[in-house]
Amino acid sequence: MKQAQIKYISPGEYFDMEEKSAEYKSEYYHGEIFAMTGASVNHNLIAMNTGASLHALLRDSDCAVFPGDIKIQVEALHYTYPDISIVCGDIEYAGNRNDVITNPVVIIEILSKSTMDYDKGSKFTAYRNIDSLEDYILIDQYSYHVEYYHKINKMEWNFKDIKDLQDSFIIKSVNAELKLSDIYYRVKPV
Repeated sequence: MKQAQIKYISPGEYFDMEEKSAEYKSEYYHGEIFAMTGASVNHNLIAMNTGASLHALLRDSDCAVFPGDIKIQVEALHYTYPDISIVCGDIEYAGNRNDVITNPVVIIEILSKSTMDYDKGSKFTAYRNIDSLEDYILIDQYSYHVEYYHKINKMEWNFKDIKDLQDSFIIKSVNAELKLSDIYYRVKPV
């Protein structure tokens, strides 16, 4: 039996496809494109709650909070759409693009059943190669649970497991305290 050939897509072709389609987003990894699916009500509530809280907390700083519609260049041939990202100082762009950021300080992913293993595994491994990245946060949409990682140095990350709705944690790189009660406002874990 003949094995199916995977068609290599160049970064330029990927960007052209993304610009022409307002209906879907996809991530790019070394010539392959991976379509992103729609998000649940809980996912959207968490994204809005978290983004709004961070925007208010960082309003008078030099940091900008971005929703899930901005691409991050993880490496030369790897582009993702984190659910929320934060850049402090000048925004650095990939090449001559104004829609692909290369210097996030914080990346936040909201876990779904279909992306959980990827977000905790190979995606986090890839994100750790972004020199500017200092904090990585995983928010569970099915229970009150946040996993917070802070970079100590290139080889070492500190981990906090937060599960109580009355708890909070400080995102060290931006000195912003997030309360789980704010993140999960109106969210009904299933």
